[in-house]
Amino acid sequence: MGRKFFVGGNWKCNGTVEEVKKIVATLNDGKVVEQDIVEVVVSPPFVFLPLVQSLLRSDFLVAAQNCWVKKGGAFTGEISAEMLVNLGIPWVILGHSERRSLLSESNEFVGDKVSYALSKGLKVIACVGETLEQRESGLTMDIVAAQTKAIADRISDWTNVVIAYEPVWAIGTGKVATPGQAQEVHFELRKWLKEQVNPDVAESVRIIYGGSVNGANCQELAEQPDVDGFLVGGASLKPEFLDIINSATASI
Repeated sequence: MGRKFFVGGNWKCNGTVEEVKKIVATLNDGKVVEQDIVEVVVSPPFVFLPLVQSLLRSDFLVAAQNCWVKKGGAFTGEISAEMLVNLGIPWVILGHSERRSLLSESNEFVGDKVSYALSKGLKVIACVGETLEQRESGLTMDIVAAQTKAIADRISDWTNVVIAYEPVWAIGTGKVATPGQAQEVHFELRKWLKEQVNPDVAESVRIIYGGSVNGANCQELAEQPDVDGFLVGGASLKPEFLDIINSATASI
């Protein structure tokens, strides 16, 4: 199918220097499939980005967990895209549901952030996903489409975008979408891209799944034709993250 499997590890707000060094050591010592089969990106908290980047094996890349919507300035506590580029950080996660819900980031705000980050040379993992209430109301695709449209309205080049479908009800809850549920949304999202953006983008953009992915369920999820990888939360802090990376072979 031509889409390289992508596995991201979102460490969220976790870790000490000692713990981060242990996680990196585990990754560095791990045996994983070749780079031409899987792309691996880990996302530590901002304060650990330079440390992880200096210690991590060269075939794994790093991502920031967020960045500001415009150039730096009087924005206390924010990190600009320019700063990340200056540090040589290639990737950033934007639009994560925790920021949408806890910090009230709107679809439009996320779209603006994606556009600005791309304009400065960053690659973006753009997150979309519905709540349990929205799913039970039959609104999954309405929500996911609206979130994706806010990005599509602001960018023309999707080369450096990975879409992460993360059902909010499955993030950190231990619940996980069944392989069929994940495939259904990924298929419909790719169909939306084909109809609303263009067929080439729909075929080439990687749509990865996030939501309680672990070593036990990754293989079956990876087998789904429209699941192009994972954005992993808690399990990315554990040795089983290596198993998740190696599940890329199920997509071949």
